[in-house]
Amino acid sequence: MDGILADLGVSRYQLTEPERGFSLTASGPLDMRLDRSQALTADELVNTASETALADLLYRFGEEGRSRQIARAIVRARPLRDTLHLARVVEGAAHRTGRLHPATRTFMALRRAVNREREELEALLESAPDLLASGGRMVVITFMSLEDRQVKEAFRRLSEQGRARLLTKHVVKPSEEEVQANPAARSAKLRAVEMK
Repeated sequence: MDGILADLGVSRYQLTEPERGFSLTASGPLDMRLDRSQALTADELVNTASETALADLLYRFGEEGRSRQIARAIVRARPLRDTLHLARVVEGAAHRTGRLHPATRTFMALRRAVNREREELEALLESAPDLLASGGRMVVITFMSLEDRQVKEAFRRLSEQGRARLLTKHVVKPSEEEVQANPAARSAKLRAVEMK
């Protein structure tokens, strides 16, 4: 195979349709599954996981610094009914400090856990190099710092093992013009390697 392109962005449709359960601003079920045939939902996590498990999940998958206070608030507010209820509980526990909604990292962490996104990316990064011919290229576009670090480390290991050459020594980000044309691209980061 000559090339692999992995765009790790979530479909805008999935994020904006309330019935999918990703919206912070519209009422929807606590679902967050990208593949609706999966069993695990965000509802199960927020309404049954222990406070410690929730705090760990929010910190590990969302880099949420206020994970303990948010987990405590979620457990006290149970049962959580829908996405707006969850967003309000998180907002009450962790007030806005910047431009991001206080529940953004919580929702991201839950989505990543429900869909096993870390494990799926790990499997891709492990298997993809073996599919590429010499000179074949792998390009990955990420939208979260956690994913970018995972890709950066995997590509660094391939380079150190002498299996690949880094094509992007530094992450490639969209230009101001690209962001103006497509605001959703503002957090995109691209990395690439070429197999030896």
